[in-house]
Amino acid sequence: MLLIGAAVVALLWANLVPGYEDLWHTELSVGLGGAEIALDLRHWVNDGLMVLFFLAVGLEISRETTLGELRGVRAIAAPAAAAVGGLVVPALVFLAFTAGTEAQNAWGIAISTDTAVLLGVLALVGPRCPDQLRVFLLALAIVDDIGAVAAIAIFYTESIDVTALLIALALLVALLGMRFVRFWRTPFYAAIGVVMWVAVLRSGLHPSVLGVALGLLVNAYAPRRQDMKRAMVMGRNFMLDPTPGRALAAQAAATEAVSPNERLQMRIQPWSSYVIVPLFVLANAGVVLDAPTVSAALTSPLTWGIVAGLVLGKPVGVAIATWLALRTGIGRVPDTLRWGQLFGGSALAGIGFTVALFVTELALEDPLLVSEAKIGILVGSVLAALVGWLVFRLAGERGGQCSPSGLPTLPPRPWRPVD
Repeated sequence: MLLIGAAVVALLWANLVPGYEDLWHTELSVGLGGAEIALDLRHWVNDGLMVLFFLAVGLEISRETTLGELRGVRAIAAPAAAAVGGLVVPALVFLAFTAGTEAQNAWGIAISTDTAVLLGVLALVGPRCPDQLRVFLLALAIVDDIGAVAAIAIFYTESIDVTALLIALALLVALLGMRFVRFWRTPFYAAIGVVMWVAVLRSGLHPSVLGVALGLLVNAYAPRRQDMKRAMVMGRNFMLDPTPGRALAAQAAATEAVSPNERLQMRIQPWSSYVIVPLFVLANAGVVLDAPTVSAALTSPLTWGIVAGLVLGKPVGVAIATWLALRTGIGRVPDTLRWGQLFGGSALAGIGFTVALFVTELALEDPLLVSEAKIGILVGSVLAALVGWLVFRLAGERGGQCSPSGLPTLPPRPWRPVD
């Protein structure tokens, strides 16, 4: 509801109240000594705050591949294949509409799935218990983001600062080493992450991949027996002598029994879901819908190519690739995930926003074409959400119980129970 509300406010603001674009183009600079980063407010949201959202996504994927539903190569293969199908088919559909026009180079607009809005719409229109479908779509969206950002780097980046990119890669290797030795200190991790963000920003690549990479590198592991015992001993010591020192020791022992991945998720998720993503929608959804712009969009091959790519190309590509992965045995999905849910999720994968708007700014220079593309993105995303809702309704996935008790079925816990 926050996402929808932010989108409505942005559209009303851009069309009825002056100052929408002026505000988001206001420059904000941060400097230290002779170094300075100067971005407008929209880019601070898109390239800065949204990295925290992608960090939360990376953390969740890391946990699921280690402890949850995506353990094993076959579990990852199915959503990865679905993502590849969802990248290729929409691009072909878009080119079928725009071949020979000045907009044919903008095929990257139609290939991306917006993870943030996808998960929000899934919560609204998806099945009553969407946990396993959500994990499948998360993995799909991550591979989709990597593919889309790779397309930006290869086809839509005019120049890459190799030095800055090498610095970012070196810091990534350092974080990887911290993961292997299970060394976790939040200040070190945060400081390296900020420097990496600056390096990636300077390199010319989109920082969203950085957030995913950082999340994937944070350790996720099951509670260990020795950590639980230590927390128990510290708790008993505090009960016998409740001093501040023993309280801190008990708190530290209990905290260390939980993996850094899960602790970081708990801290970031509320800010990501309830502040950052609605702010992102508010900053990007404001499109001026005056008569000339709408009239041009209705007859524009660019607009219809984007709509067809998102509404038709995405679900067809995702569904066919998923079917092939399952049919050939390359991949698998959880047993409780039905085809009605997969088809509905495939339709929702056509919701494109973040990377689509980013590619729009890179691939198109004509202001009218930019407006036509944004209208196509908004219309295509809304239609994809409606088609997904309709599939869930027709497939009977909107009602019913998750389990005989009416509670969601928890994923299997592969480790030995802690006594």
